[in-house]
Amino acid sequence: MRDLRIVFMGTPEFAVTILDGILKEGFNVIGVITAPDKPAYRGRKVHESAVKKYASSAGLKILQPTNLKSEEFLKELQDLNPNVQVVVAFRMLPKVVWQFPEYGTFNLHASLLPQYRGAAPINWAIISGEETTGVTTFFLDEKIDTGDVILQLSVPIEPRESAGSLHDKLMHTGSKVVIKTLEQIRGKTVKTQKQREFDLIKEAPKLTKENTEVNWKMSPLEVYNFIRGLNPFPGAWSFLLEEENRLQVKIFDGLPIEEFHEIEAGTIIQISGKIKVATSGGFFEITDLQLPGKKRMKAKDLLNGYSFQKSAKFL
Repeated sequence: MRDLRIVFMGTPEFAVTILDGILKEGFNVIGVITAPDKPAYRGRKVHESAVKKYASSAGLKILQPTNLKSEEFLKELQDLNPNVQVVVAFRMLPKVVWQFPEYGTFNLHASLLPQYRGAAPINWAIISGEETTGVTTFFLDEKIDTGDVILQLSVPIEPRESAGSLHDKLMHTGSKVVIKTLEQIRGKTVKTQKQREFDLIKEAPKLTKENTEVNWKMSPLEVYNFIRGLNPFPGAWSFLLEEENRLQVKIFDGLPIEEFHEIEAGTIIQISGKIKVATSGGFFEITDLQLPGKKRMKAKDLLNGYSFQKSAKFL
């Protein structure tokens, strides 16, 4: 059995659950590397990452380098002298960092690699209409999400799954897989394999304003998958045009309706306390949305005090 000296690298809440699981299993975490503090929100108060907050409460040594290639940071890493590094939702590491530990640096990715390499695998799996996804641990190499696979575990995507609920499922599944990976490294039983080859590799690029806008010319099911794949964060959005007013509306949930019609895509039909939007080959009934400057609310609650103009449509 090897004595592991673990450095953990991560930033968001997803990574906190993994780190917590590692500590509860009794592994020796000698240091945590996370994002630097930064001003956030309206008051511009200093924002600490979720991992930093947790690591502070656990009494762990914390490093927050701005430059992962700086001599200062590399000296701190050498002083810690980890023999394995665990990366969960952090950032791309330079070779000098991931190559440092004797037993390697491995990453937890929230997909079944090689599918959905990239920054937003949870969202894009749902957007693409997948019925299954999972988690993968793999040793880092010089490219992004391409290293040799250690372990994988599948997770079903339910028909009404949102990105938020799938995030939580993969977070807890990922914790188990990371612990099992560490046990294999400690016990010298790791057997890696090259990532499988597919004719089509689906990517999971970073979510931007441009790629989170709803295209109402899609089918009802495609619109539904797109919207639930961005719920609750960052939220799918669409411009609402009412006469001269153009409002950016966030849409979080709804129901696809397959129904033949010849109505222009984006047209709003307000009927019986419901908001239906014409799509290609049907409608999408919006059940949860957020108008500019307002809180997220149910469509039926919105319609208690708001009425769309007859000419209103989503662009």
